[in-house]
Formats: sequence, structure tokens, C-alpha cells
Amino acid sequence: MDQFQVQVGETEFKPLLSQSVGYGVVVGVGFFFAAMMLCLTALQAKFFKFSPSSSEEFSSASRSVKPGLVCCGIVSAWTWSATLLQSSTAAYTFGVSGPWWYGVGGTIQLAFFAMVAAKVKMNANGAHTFLEIVRARFGTGAHLLFTFYAFLCILVVCGSLLLGGAATVNALTGMNIIAACFLLPIGIAVYVVFGGLRATFVCDYAHTLILFVIIYLFFGSVYGASDATGSIGAMYDLLVQAGRDAPVVGNHDGSYLTMKSNQGLVFGFSGVFCDQGYWQRAIASAPRSTTKAYMLGGLSWFAVPWGFASCLGLAARALVNNPAFPTYPNPLSASQSSAGLAAPAAAAVVMGRGGAIAILLVVLYVRASHEVTNTHIGLMCIHSVCSPTVHLPSMAVTSAVSAELIAVSSLFTYDLYRTYHRPDATNDEIVRVSHYFICFWAVWAGCWSTILHKASIDLGWLFYVQGVVLSPAVIPIALTVSWSKLTRAGVFAGSLTGAVLGMLAWMVGCWKIYGEINVPNLAEPYSAVCSGLTGLLFSGLVTVLVSLAKPARYDFAGTRAIATYTDSRAAADSSSSSASGLGSTQDQPEDIVDSKTADDIEKSKGAVVTTNAVPVECPATDASDALGSVNTKTDAGANAKEGEEAVGYTELKRIYRRAAWYSLALTLVVAILVPIPMFFARYVFSKAFYTFWVACTIIWAAMSGVFCIVLPLWESRVELWTLLGDVF
Repeated sequence: MDQFQVQVGETEFKPLLSQSVGYGVVVGVGFFFAAMMLCLTALQAKFFKFSPSSSEEFSSASRSVKPGLVCCGIVSAWTWSATLLQSSTAAYTFGVSGPWWYGVGGTIQLAFFAMVAAKVKMNANGAHTFLEIVRARFGTGAHLLFTFYAFLCILVVCGSLLLGGAATVNALTGMNIIAACFLLPIGIAVYVVFGGLRATFVCDYAHTLILFVIIYLFFGSVYGASDATGSIGAMYDLLVQAGRDAPVVGNHDGSYLTMKSNQGLVFGFSGVFCDQGYWQRAIASAPRSTTKAYMLGGLSWFAVPWGFASCLGLAARALVNNPAFPTYPNPLSASQSSAGLAAPAAAAVVMGRGGAIAILLVVLYVRASHEVTNTHIGLMCIHSVCSPTVHLPSMAVTSAVSAELIAVSSLFTYDLYRTYHRPDATNDEIVRVSHYFICFWAVWAGCWSTILHKASIDLGWLFYVQGVVLSPAVIPIALTVSWSKLTRAGVFAGSLTGAVLGMLAWMVGCWKIYGEINVPNLAEPYSAVCSGLTGLLFSGLVTVLVSLAKPARYDFAGTRAIATYTDSRAAADSSSSSASGLGSTQDQPEDIVDSKTADDIEKSKGAVVTTNAVPVECPATDASDALGSVNTKTDAGANAKEGEEAVGYTELKRIYRRAAWYSLALTLVVAILVPIPMFFARYVFSKAFYTFWVACTIIWAAMSGVFCIVLPLWESRVELWTLLGDVF
């Protein structure tokens, strides 16, 4: 048994379940989803025009996914095991401010990424990865630089997911951590290989459904049904007592019921922009609905860390002195807390073995599927499954890992294999190589997480350090798809300067604040924020200043000319589409097509290339306005439904402006208007205000459930009815 080392003042976390339950959940659920993927793939191939054997459908879901399902996929993909476990640790450690600021850090990233997603549809709708956009604009050097950051991001994400999931399985069942690190990604890879990206979206729906149902169950238990807590008022009284017994350093009066928390204010800003999984969802969505999907996704995801952690994280702190607490009579040790065991501890007290099973499943199988999703986007947007009683931690790891597997396979296939090794790779070869690399990465992910575990690096360490290593690339990546004056020199200068200064700030900050540079101190909140902020701000500043010194006048013609890639079987369909004016290059302005790129791809054996553009809807005011946006129809289907009007450049600009206003408004509300007045007022929640606060978390989670569970079904009601009619 691979348990945490027992130290003075530390009690071993007692497993509530047998090892057989752990192995059964880790192995069984992965293969259950694999069987479900087989069924969905068979139904898709038989009844729908989208074929998973197409590389476009496999990696980008034919760019036709509706906003409700994309919203659901965003929530699933961004719900890492860290989202559930680390946000609960923040609540356990810092009080009510921890879940709020954790949610703010992720939500405003998604809000601003809505703007970037709109720009992707305007300026690079044919792209499969964000690295293709970088290469089309800046060439090989910048492409290799950001390829490094993309794979570094996936390594950090995979490590966070698997270590968090494995630690939870170990704590609750006694299952060996190394065994869990290997078995989790392998089971997920099996079902990703079968399905593709759209299939992953469908699994995301199942995972998100289970996630929200279990969150609602914990709401009912903690705030009402459990004898340990009893009611919202009783929870308040327990938290007041906890503030007296173990006051929080940096909180006003040491209280867990105040937003005046210096350490709780620290949050990261980096993961979304460097993670191909989120770009994949922007690429997969229909052009008209991309921004709407990210708006709803950001709002819906906020309910997960805020609601879940405010419930279980605070319950863990309130119940430390309960005899049923797994480490009673001691609180969680520093290592147990960093491993994310606050939520499992609370669940074990309020729901017993049932709570332990629920946490186990939701942590393991939400994020893992995310990793697979990024590797194989390919099924219908119309499925929901499963029992809502036992899948909380498991669902988080499965959903997230599936998304990362799809992402990393796309990066390898399109940005390494086809770009530098086999430019003439056929459609079938692309899909086959994707399958091989998914299998390879699943094994490597197990090895990587084992290396981290043996180096005593855990979920908490990776959570804080991800901002350190990824922040320098955020602004240059975002500007690549959105700013015409950005230069190659600005990209390199900003990224490299930000990285160097960020690393220096990391070491100096750790030394000055904590007195010694070592592995634990480097992951302390203030060390991480010194580096993250330095890397983010200086990389942005240098990128902009160097670019403005000699600005470019880029018209995005090269990025708009990035071609979709279809197999020869689509030739007839493409020809008929061209005849009807859909996806035809004959009607496009000459300057839209990057002839070198298009010619290179057209030489590929057994493949056809379709570049995407729409007619300009109004007189051009500058070089970029003269270019149409992208709307392709391929063998896998159109970027929009048959008969749907092309989305013009003017409409896409309007969508972008709406995304900008939404991003600014949401950031203003969640990051300034709500928390800052309470921070400076040093307000400590009264019982009435705490009751109001809890009611807000419940209402927000309920609305998020509507967006993620009901909306996808409503949007796909016609397809569902058709499928049911054909099957039965």
C-alpha cells in the first residue's frame, strides 16, 4: 500500500473502500466508456454524414458542433481533478475566498478566450491546431517555440490530472499510486481511439451530467440531510469555531468567513491559452456559435469550483473535530492537503462509503476523458448516459485526460508528423498515426506521473507551478491570431524575455519571502505569483513594444488559407459542393489563398484540399477587412449544416465585439465588483449573509446544469428524434 508517510502530528488517511473497488473503478469505467464509444461510432457511421474515419471529423468534428455541447465540453475539459480537489483545498485552507478566486482565475481565462475563439473563426477557420496558425504567420522558428510550450502545457496538465486522481484513489481505497497512474490513461486511450473528437464531446456530456448531479447530491447532504453538518446555519457555526481553533494567517481575524484573505487572492492565468484542448473546441464549433459557447462555458464552469469547493472544502474544515473525519483527531497534514484530500475527507464524513465512491468516480472520470477528447473529437452531439451516483472524481480525470489525448495527438499529427516528416500523408495515414500516438502518450503519461510522484511532486505543486512555466507564452499566442501589427521579433523577444525574467523572479521571490530555495517553497503561492505575474506582464509588454518599433501589416491571408484536409473519397462531394458555391475556391478573392501552402497540400497523395472563405458583406476599410472568413464543406460534412448561410466577415466582427464586451463585463463583476469591496472592508460574513452566499452557489450551479445538460438536448432534438426513428 502506497500511503502518505506518517509524521508527528499527522494521522494516516484511513481508506474507506477496499483495493478491489479502486481497481474496479479505474479499469472498469474506462472500458465501459470504450464500449459506449464503439456503439456511438457505429450509430454515427450508419445514420449520419459525419464519418469518424475522416481526419477532419476525427480531429475537429467537422467544425459543426453546436454551442450547447461545446459549452458542456468546455466545462468538462476545464474540470480537472485539480478543479475539484485543489479548489476544495483552497476552501479548506483559506475559507470562502479560496473557491471564489480559484473560479475567477479560470473563468476570466475562458471569457477572454471567447475573443480569441472568435478571431480563430475570422482569421484561421481551416486550422486544426493553434500551432498551424503560428507556422502560417511566422514560420518554422516560432512554430517550434510554441510547440515546446504546447507540449509543456500538456505535460503539466497530464501530471496534475493523474497525480490528483491517483492520490484520491490511494487515499480512499489503498490502491497503489503507480498502478493508478498507468491504468487511468490506458483505459481512457482505448475509448478515445474508437471515437474521435465528436465522440469525446458526447462523453463530455455524460461526464458533465454526472458531475452536476453529484454536486447537487452533496449540496443536499452538506446543507440539509447530513447529521454532521445539519443545515447552513450549523455549517456557519462550525466554521466560526474553526476560525477560533485554527485561525488563518492573512485572513481578517483569522476567519474562514471573509474575503479579506491575502493568500486566497492568489490565482493563476495561463493554462487555457497554451492548451490545445481549448483551441480544439474553438475549432470544432460552428463559426456562428463559437463565442456563445465560450460565454456559456465560462459562466457554467465557475459553478464547479465555487459551488463544489464551497460545499465540500469548507465542510472539511468545519468537520475536522468530528470523530468520523478520516484523520481524526488531527487535521489534514500539509502533504495530505496538497494532495487534494480535503474533498474526499468531507465526503466520507457527510455521506460515508457512498460519499467516498462518489468522490472517487467524479475525480477519476471527468478530467481523464478531457485528455482523450483533445485527441479524438469525432462523435454526435446527442447522447447522455450513466448512473449519477458514483462518478465524481473519476469523471474529472477521465474527461480531462481524454481531451488532452486528443489535443496531443493533433499536435503530433498535424504539427510534427505531417509538417516535418510526411507532408504528403493521406487521410487514412493521419488517422492511423493519431491512433498510434494516443496509445504512446497514454503510456508516457503514466511514466511521467510516476516520475513526478517519485520526485515528491504532487497536485498542489503542479497547480502553482503551471503559471510559472506557461505565462510567458500567453500574450504572444493570443496576439498571433488577433493583432495584425505583431512581428516575429516581438514574438521571440516577448516569449524569451518573459521566460527568463519569470524564472529569475521565481527564484528571487522564493528566497526573499521564504528564506530558502527548495522544491516545497518554489510552489508556495507567493513564489508562484511572483514568477507568473512577471512572466505574463513582461512578455506582453516586450512583445507589444518590439512589434510597435517596426510594426507588421499582416492581412491574415496566409492563416485564412490554411486548408482542411480530406480524403479522396470526398472528391465527389467536394465537387458538388463547389458547384453549388459552398466551399468553392473559384469565388474567393485571389489574396485569400496562400498558394505555396495550398500547392504543397494539393500534392499529397489521395487527398483533396479545401480552403475556406465567405464573401465579403461590406466594402473593405483595410487589408484585413477585404478578406472573407472561412466556411468549409468537406467529406465529413460542412462547417455549418447544409443549407445554412455562410457566416460573413462582418457578422464575425460583430460576434467578436460581443465577446469583447462580455469578457470585460464578466471580469469586472467577478474580479472587482463582488470581491474587492468585501476585501478592503474586511467584512466577515454574518450568518444571514453566509446563507445568501450559499444560496447563490446553489442557484448558479442549477443554471449551469441547465446550460450543460438541457441546452445540448434541446439543440439536438431533431437529430435525436431522427436517430430514434431510424433505430426503432
